[in-house]
Amino acid sequence: MRIYKVQRIGGLMIVKAYLKGPEAIAYPKLLIDTGSTYTIIAQEILESIGCSPALAEERKRIVTASGYEMLPVVKVQRFSCLGCSVENGHVLAHTFPFGTYVDGLLGMDFLQRFLIDIRPFSGEVILRCETGKKKN
Repeated sequence: MRIYKVQRIGGLMIVKAYLKGPEAIAYPKLLIDTGSTYTIIAQEILESIGCSPALAEERKRIVTASGYEMLPVVKVQRFSCLGCSVENGHVLAHTFPFGTYVDGLLGMDFLQRFLIDIRPFSGEVILRCETGKKKN
């Protein structure tokens, strides 16, 4: 078990992640978003590590505040956040508005894999990397 202090911007909680692609690595800042089904990364970040959203073979339909959008599903060699990693995982690519203080959203597709407590009052995330599924 490990306790992580998060960056706070107002009532929002921001964490650093690690992304590895075939050409480079990146350290995006992600908003913890339990209302997001998927982890979404800025297209520019994915391009910079050699994971082009333009080459995506699959797209997912998501609901946004302005309606429905179809986003490319992009494979990354490694995604790590809060001390836990996923090898050869998938994220969605999206364009974020200029001046946005984050590079993406940390969604439930990542968070639900682990035992996690989010504590907004103290600005902490407590996480254990073993999965939340009980073993038989």
